[in-house]
Amino acid sequence: MAIHESELNRTAVEVEGISKRFGEAVRPHRLMPWRKAKKPKLALDQVSMHVETGRITGILGANGSGKSTLIRILATLLTPDAGTASVFGYDVVRHPAQVRRHINRVSVEASFFKEMSPWENMLYAARLYGSGGDGTRDRVEAMLDRLGLPLDTLDKPMKQLSRGQQQKVAIARSFLTSPSLLLMDEPTTGLDPRSKREVQELVRSIRRDRAATVLLCTHDLQEAEVLCDRVLVIDQGRVLAEGAPAELVRSHADVGGSLEDAFMRLTGKRLEEDEEEKEE
Repeated sequence: MAIHESELNRTAVEVEGISKRFGEAVRPHRLMPWRKAKKPKLALDQVSMHVETGRITGILGANGSGKSTLIRILATLLTPDAGTASVFGYDVVRHPAQVRRHINRVSVEASFFKEMSPWENMLYAARLYGSGGDGTRDRVEAMLDRLGLPLDTLDKPMKQLSRGQQQKVAIARSFLTSPSLLLMDEPTTGLDPRSKREVQELVRSIRRDRAATVLLCTHDLQEAEVLCDRVLVIDQGRVLAEGAPAELVRSHADVGGSLEDAFMRLTGKRLEEDEEEKEE
């Protein structure tokens, strides 16, 4: 759903004091006293953030930091235990249907009908969003061409495509519906350097041409530095710092340092490529 003129001056995302805990405390059984008590995991702890319309905002955090939980809450896939979150003024808990009309999500583990082709998967998604009429095939081909995906893969079963090719289809599928807010959770993981650059350029064009807002979780600090207007550093469910990449470097790295230096200074960790965190 493309952004309307009336939304250009509205806040895209407003998060206030969001907390989310997974699991319940489990005490040792009296017949198995050697079992250690399990503690519930606090994935998000009083997180607040403000995202302006038309900006690309990065969320940086190591595995288990809570960044994917935050994305899932904004996508209405999880309900927060405390606090509020809204997308273009619609509360994610009270107005999930309205929120979903404005968003699309790309995850590192994209879901498809694997027996169907990329074209059939994308046509299905387009029709769910009320499009899929004349010209859809041309739009799909143009988008996949920009992502460097050979057009002869368009009618092959998804299960025959490589992981990187499937990820490109997932990204193209999310752009096809012209969302006002694009939630990208590790979208370029598994892609080669050239494919990463193609995806990054497409993200820039979507923001430039359609005034879309992008929330980007990434392990790639260079990607964040190049793409993002602002970044949010999150660790153990808490926001440690927020600002433009250059501001964070000035405030939290030595002279001549990088965003990676700032991240390590803030968290004491090195942000490495890995699988998406498992927080549930």
